[in-house]
Amino acid sequence: MHIGTRFIIGTKKKPLDSIVLWCYPIDTMPYIAINTVQELNNTQKEKIKTELGRLMSIIPTKNEAGLLIDFSGGRTFYKAGLKVDGAFIDLRLFKKSELGPKKEYCAEVFDLLSRELGIEKENMYLNIGEFENWGSKGELH
Repeated sequence: MHIGTRFIIGTKKKPLDSIVLWCYPIDTMPYIAINTVQELNNTQKEKIKTELGRLMSIIPTKNEAGLLIDFSGGRTFYKAGLKVDGAFIDLRLFKKSELGPKKEYCAEVFDLLSRELGIEKENMYLNIGEFENWGSKGELH
């Protein structure tokens, strides 16, 4: 999602043209860590990265332009004391977002990883942390 502002070029009496400048809010940078039991190959990472970028715009003020993705494969997960093929997804956002879009994003990410990696949704977990302070570009926002 982005915010557009229309500017008129020319004079009040005779506008020459108008343009729209798109401004991305400062809080567009989400971070997502994908932890899996499986070691992911480059093809899998590229496919998942592309889809996560596309899906990120489900959450208002977030988009692929600022998305930082961290893949970590070869993890070991135990559920109820038993070793399982699973995934833990850690999504971190600058500022609070509405619940509805977060639920939709969560469902889409589960569908993506189930489809691409064959992981059962019962063995996937997604945590969303929302932070008031976020450091980037050399400063704290």
